[in-house]
Amino acid sequence: MAIAVCPGSFDPVTNGHLDIISRSARVFDKVIVAVLVNSKKNPLFSTDERVEMLRQVTAHLPNVEVDSFEGLLIDYMKKKQAQVLVKGLRAVSDFEYEMQMASVNRMLDDEIETFFVMTNNQYSFLSSSIVKELARYDAKVTDLVPPLVEKALQERIGNQA
Repeated sequence: MAIAVCPGSFDPVTNGHLDIISRSARVFDKVIVAVLVNSKKNPLFSTDERVEMLRQVTAHLPNVEVDSFEGLLIDYMKKKQAQVLVKGLRAVSDFEYEMQMASVNRMLDDEIETFFVMTNNQYSFLSSSIVKELARYDAKVTDLVPPLVEKALQERIGNQA
């Protein structure tokens, strides 16, 4: 059984993230969407909120599980008996960083394979940071995030411009 982990901060989850998750769910037996707990970042949504949003927007995918983790991703993957790391790529700049990370992960555990999934072109510009910035200025994010995320953004940010 091939278990894949799709890690990220998902602050908030975007349609681009969902594209990578749903496409991965068609390839692997089980996909664990792992929300990174990073004490150095100041996220807009708590870890629990991000996990819950992801659970709701992936509920239609029976082989997707949502979890959170702290520490090294490789340690988390060993704990979950996962063999594959799934990373979405939007642009060449993503590839450069992700290739470095894949090399480090391979050094830490050469049993873990990294699969790069090219994003759908319609999401190639999309990031959580862009979504938050647009929401701060009360711009339309309807086509960028699921409806429940749009609602959560409106409730959390409102119009702060």
